[in-house]
Amino acid sequence: MVKTIGIVHYKVGGTDGVSLEIDKWKTVLEDMGHKVHLCAGDLGQLEGTLIEELYHHLPEVERLNTNTYIKFGDYDDEVEYRAELEGLAEKVEDGLLNFVRQKGIDYLIIENLWSNATNPPAALAASRLVRSTGIPTLAHHHDFYWERVDGIALTNRTALELVEKNKPPRISCIQNVVINSLAQDELLERKGIASSVIPNVFDFESAPWRPDEYNRDFRQQLGFTEADVLILQATRIMPRKGIELAFDFVNALNQPERRARLERRGLYDGRSFTKDSRIALILAGYKEDEITGEYIKKLKRKRDETAADAIFIEDVIGGSRRTENGKKIFSLWDTYVYADFVTYPSYWEGWGNQLLEALRAKLPLMLFEYPVYKADIEDKGLSVVSLGSELTDGDDGLVHVPARKIEEAADQAIDLLADSSLREEVVESNFEIGRRHYSLDALCKHLQPIIDGRQ
Repeated sequence: MVKTIGIVHYKVGGTDGVSLEIDKWKTVLEDMGHKVHLCAGDLGQLEGTLIEELYHHLPEVERLNTNTYIKFGDYDDEVEYRAELEGLAEKVEDGLLNFVRQKGIDYLIIENLWSNATNPPAALAASRLVRSTGIPTLAHHHDFYWERVDGIALTNRTALELVEKNKPPRISCIQNVVINSLAQDELLERKGIASSVIPNVFDFESAPWRPDEYNRDFRQQLGFTEADVLILQATRIMPRKGIELAFDFVNALNQPERRARLERRGLYDGRSFTKDSRIALILAGYKEDEITGEYIKKLKRKRDETAADAIFIEDVIGGSRRTENGKKIFSLWDTYVYADFVTYPSYWEGWGNQLLEALRAKLPLMLFEYPVYKADIEDKGLSVVSLGSELTDGDDGLVHVPARKIEEAADQAIDLLADSSLREEVVESNFEIGRRHYSLDALCKHLQPIIDGRQ
């Protein structure tokens, strides 16, 4: 039976993990024959219904975020706090109701509104909409508020009530889906709510990303030559991504003895590597908030103190190609075309979109063995350059792994940058594992019984 499905999130059309996953779900649902409409507070370059108050970085929403989950101090009292919460929730609920009516929505997919520590009025509004309409709903939880690495401090009775009733709500017409088994166990233990697991996926069947007329000047635009080695960090820039470990990794690659090995052997694709060649980390992700801003300051301080070759390129990267104020904007996928290696040192992920992107791009991958990787992914048999799973906090406010792990990883990476046969064996095997377990076809098999009401 064909359904008209509404997908609701804070934002769509971006390069963050949830936005990317929404794109895949929309594609699969439309291939199944359903009509899909998007609704968000920021639509990017996509078509959809805009409800501005859904956007999680509006000043008034960020104020509620802080005073709900971190520290109460921007309101005279709880009454004033609750008044702003209710006022914004009413606006969002009205917008959602109009969206459902105008588009003829008969099935909702709520993305993360009911799980993470963001936009309290959006969670409240979505719950009220579903309770009042009884519309069948799938709650897609990417990360929960209790998973925040910097902790949670519910600051008042209204905040506690909000979380208890709406994160997520217990409504009979809602089915809950999480993206890993650890979250599934925690949701059941903490809330008594059962859920299904649908891992992140990627399109392994479409044409591979290639050089073309648009992206052919990518290296030149960034100041690189063909003889340079580009190490890609494609994630958002935020503390739990462990990006400082990528700095350590690139510094180790640039040690004289390792550079000498590349000079002798050349690169995997026949390019020469010379004494003037750079091994550089390119950071394609974007920053969002004040906490991230402080993190970037620490990263830049580390870059300057260690002379790491790292550049931030978020100003020329977007969810899609376009020209903005006369400047060419490349898509995230263009970065993979010209990368030689991918770093993924996150120490906490709900699943791991960039891992799948590296598999799809047939690029070797360095990663830290974060908990979900250990629980749900490691047993699939991927071949990765590992930093292990041992992490410590440093006096510089950044995380560290044992130095020997960085050195071992750098040695393995040099082999993958120089040995074409080894590299091909690794990336082709990883690609096949990705296609087998994490393809759009696999997603369809997960979604079909849920959307059809058979699960």
